Amino acid sequence: MIDSFTADVIGLIGSALFIGAFAYANLTKTLNKLGFNLANMIGSILLLISLSVNFNLAAFVLETAWGLIAAAGLVMAIRVKMRKKPE
Repeated sequence: MIDSFTADVIGLIGSALFIGAFAYANLTKTLNKLGFNLANMIGSILLLISLSVNFNLAAFVLETAWGLIAAAGLVMAIRVKMRKKPE
């Protein structure tokens, strides 16, 4: 079982990934959807791990939705990248 301090550190790392991805999306001219969605999905997973120790229903619902949206975006970005590869 994860202790509360470790859960907080894991959650803060997840938050840092969200903030970094958000800043990147707003500062770049060309968004790398693969990296953006990967950062968001990993951030969501880390925050869900943190929430498994310090549960908050509203945050759990938000992070679950955020992770699912990021996973869908990641799948779409991978499909686009695979279509662009020369055969």
